[in-house]
Amino acid sequence: MTVAPQTHADNLPPDVRATLKRAERLEWWNIFWTITIVIVMGLVLGQSQTMKTAWIEDTLGLVPPIAFLIAARMERRGKSSRKFPFGFERVNGLGFFLAAVALAATGALLLWDSAMTLIAAEHATVGSVRIFGHYIWLGWLMIAAQVYAMIPPMIIGRKELPLAEKLADKLLHTDALMNKANWMTGAAGVAGIIGLGLGWWWADSLAAAFISFDILHDGFKAIRSSTAELVDGTPRALASAEIAEEAEALEAALQGRYPGATVKLRETGRLIRAEIHGCLPGEPFDLDGHWPGKEERNWRLAQIAFVPAQRDHEGPTG
Repeated sequence: MTVAPQTHADNLPPDVRATLKRAERLEWWNIFWTITIVIVMGLVLGQSQTMKTAWIEDTLGLVPPIAFLIAARMERRGKSSRKFPFGFERVNGLGFFLAAVALAATGALLLWDSAMTLIAAEHATVGSVRIFGHYIWLGWLMIAAQVYAMIPPMIIGRKELPLAEKLADKLLHTDALMNKANWMTGAAGVAGIIGLGLGWWWADSLAAAFISFDILHDGFKAIRSSTAELVDGTPRALASAEIAEEAEALEAALQGRYPGATVKLRETGRLIRAEIHGCLPGEPFDLDGHWPGKEERNWRLAQIAFVPAQRDHEGPTG
C-alpha cells in the first residue's frame, strides 16, 4: 500500500496545529486593520515627513502577516516530493528572512530621507481643510489618524506574542514586535505634528528620523537571526540573535549523554535537528527521551543523526 506523503504540519502535535490556525486567523484580522490604517493615514498625509514615514511603516506592516500566511499554507499543504524530499518546514524561515530584509531596507531609505530633510532645513507646513463648511487645521486630523493607528497594533501585538512563543515562530514574533513599533510610531508622530503646530519645523523630521532608526534597528536584528537559520547556525532566540536557551539546554544534555562526542544543532523552521559526531546510539533509542525541557515542547526536537566517525578530508601526501 502506498503511503501518502505527509506535510510538515502533519508531524506537529494537535495543540500546536490548533495554535497555528489561531495565529492564521489573527493575521487575517491584522491585515484587515492594517489596510484601514493605511487608508486613514493616506487621506491626511499632507506635507508632514512624520506622517509620510509612519504611513510607509504601516504599509510595510503588511509584509510579515502576508509572509506568515503564505508560509503557514505551505506548511499545511506542501507535501514531500522528489524535488522537495524534506518538505517545506523551512519556508517559515525564508519568509522571516525576506521580511527582515524589507524591514531593514525601508528603514535605511526613510532614515536617509529624514536626515536629508533636516540637513536641508526644509520647512513643512500643515494647512487647513474645509469640512462641512468649517475650516479645520489638518494637524488635528493627522493626530486623530495617528491615535487610531496606535490601537489595533497594540491589541494584535499582545495577542501574537504568546502564540509566537508556543509555535517557536520568529516570523510571527517579528510581526508582534513590528506592531509594537507601529504604536510607538504613532506616539512619536503625534509629538512631531504638535511640534509643527508650535512652529518647530525640525520636530517633524526629527520624529520621522527616530521612527526610521527604530525600523532599521529591528530590521538588522531580524536579519542576523534569520541568516543564522538559513546557514544552519545554532538555533537562535525569538527576540534576539543570541543562542536560544532551549538549544543551550539540549546541547548540554546531549553532551552529557554522549561524552566525548561532538554535538551540532541547527534549526529548520520551528524544529531543531541534532547531529552527534563520533559515536553510535545505544539500544533502545528514544528520541523523546533526549529533550531536556518541558515535555509539551519535545516536538521541537525532530531528529538526532549519529555520525560514527569524522571523515578524513586530507588529500594524499607526497
